Amino acid sequence: MARMESIDCAVIGAGVVGLAVARCLAIQGREVVVLEAEEGVGRHTSGRSSEVVHAGLYHPGGTLKARLCAAGKRALHTYLVDRDIPHRRLGKILIAVREGEIATLDRIRRIAEDNGVDDLVALSAEDVRSLEPAVVAVRGVLSPSTAILDSRALLAALKTDLEAAGGVVAFKAPVTGGRVGEGGLVLDVGGEGPVRVRCTTVVNSAGLRAPSVARTLRGLNPALVPGEHFARGHYFALAGPSPFRHLVYPMPTPGAVGIHVTLDLSGRARFGPDVTWSPDPSYAFDEARDQAFYRAIRRYYPGLADGALAPGYVGIRPKIVPEGAPAADFAVQGPEVHGVPGLVNLFGIESPGLTACLAIAEDVAARLG
Repeated sequence: MARMESIDCAVIGAGVVGLAVARCLAIQGREVVVLEAEEGVGRHTSGRSSEVVHAGLYHPGGTLKARLCAAGKRALHTYLVDRDIPHRRLGKILIAVREGEIATLDRIRRIAEDNGVDDLVALSAEDVRSLEPAVVAVRGVLSPSTAILDSRALLAALKTDLEAAGGVVAFKAPVTGGRVGEGGLVLDVGGEGPVRVRCTTVVNSAGLRAPSVARTLRGLNPALVPGEHFARGHYFALAGPSPFRHLVYPMPTPGAVGIHVTLDLSGRARFGPDVTWSPDPSYAFDEARDQAFYRAIRRYYPGLADGALAPGYVGIRPKIVPEGAPAADFAVQGPEVHGVPGLVNLFGIESPGLTACLAIAEDVAARLG
């Protein structure tokens, strides 16, 4: 039988949101242990993103995504400066490549302005060409506050802050089950030395596997646990110097924001993500996707040369609705939803989760009282 230990607060998952939540609770004086199945932080969604700090352009007002992205953007920009985390405000240009896309561009701009994004600049075709000579578009919108960052440095800073506040990250410590009851929450933790942990508070921030983890908790109403769906996204790198100075986003596609241009802090360009739905979260790279990328990218960057795309990496969005369903909001379920004191489940924390991580942490702390 596994030995029993007792702790105040367990956070499941050491991605950027889990670490932000753990840091917030530890700074409040809570005893916090992060339980991470992998050997390091940010091994899944957090470490395989576009590394973009979003301005809050796409998500309808009244949603958690809209509210937490707006608050998170402000908090994160301050945190990046205070902790000297590499980042850069490059700005993002949304483009309509064809006349038929202008209505979508206008709709996105209205949503953004309704969300309080007040720095957008309308661009004509000539304006777009002046800012990005390699890009073809009939209309555009500039978001000057969109930024990029070093996600590894962000993860490291959050972990350092957590540990400075007395928190601990336990690696190779997968949560394999548990139960909820009047005596608190008990988690079964696997790994080299299996242990049973009695907790006052549990935050399920397991990302891709958050619904699976929730379903192993006996006593939690299973009807409240959403489905688990995986939208895989490939990224290809551009060989050679980048012709771009800004991030460039075409109009969204179902399930994602379209195959767009992002830049890293050294100025190298990459394109992605596409969307391929999968029953399992595989990171296998399908190089045959390059032909679809060439076609999509050449709609707005016709100068893309044959052979210029090199395989990059695969990221996965943790979806809680299946392919073809309307996009879901973040699902943050605290005791007010499921009736279990001390438990918060975080489901479907995809983009803009990185941008919103500090605001999500504050939201979780407020739900726990």
